[in-house]
Amino acid sequence: MDFRFFDPGAKTDVTQRQLPHWEQADAYYFITWRTADSVPANVFEKWNEERCAWLRDHGIDPALEDWQREVEMLPERDHREFYRVFTTKWHGMLDECHGDCVLKQPGLRDVVVQNLRHMDGEKYSLEAFVVMPNHVHVLVGVPGRAGMKSLCRNWKRYTAGRINTLLGKDGQFWQWESFDHVVRSPASLEKFRNYILQNPVKARLREEEYHVFTNQPSCCATGLRK
Repeated sequence: MDFRFFDPGAKTDVTQRQLPHWEQADAYYFITWRTADSVPANVFEKWNEERCAWLRDHGIDPALEDWQREVEMLPERDHREFYRVFTTKWHGMLDECHGDCVLKQPGLRDVVVQNLRHMDGEKYSLEAFVVMPNHVHVLVGVPGRAGMKSLCRNWKRYTAGRINTLLGKDGQFWQWESFDHVVRSPASLEKFRNYILQNPVKARLREEEYHVFTNQPSCCATGLRK
């Protein structure tokens, strides 16, 4: 499968709830989704309020469907500041391991691992992923124009059902919304891959508490599973 990096001039499908979601044809994506209890509601609300205030201070209406495109048009210094402050803080909140962190349990974590690997090379192409105690990061190439959100919904729907059955529970397992980012360049692809591989190390997890995968056998990380 041949995939492309983000093209500012190409057709982009944009949808938005609390977070914007961009899709382009045959693109690479960095996707994160989390358990419903992974970030306390008040912590998320504070983060979202700070992000909206920053956008307004830089002349961007956070209610706009394509506000992320406006961020991309900011001067490089402001653009870098936005992602440094808010994306870094977002991932930091996840790494604090709030909630029950049931994906530390190998049997539950393997549900996610096996589901991600199931159609790899057929319906999508995995570059790397990590299953953390309360969230998942995936770096993946998705063929077609509008397949990323559907693919992510299917992963979450299936794994939530299986994990709830194993736990003897029902109700919401994953947070409804995911964070996704169209990869912009080969350098960004490697940046996201390295982030995935190093995420368990940064979160100070033991090897038995996570599962990490990369399609590049030359990559190395503590607890790496290919």
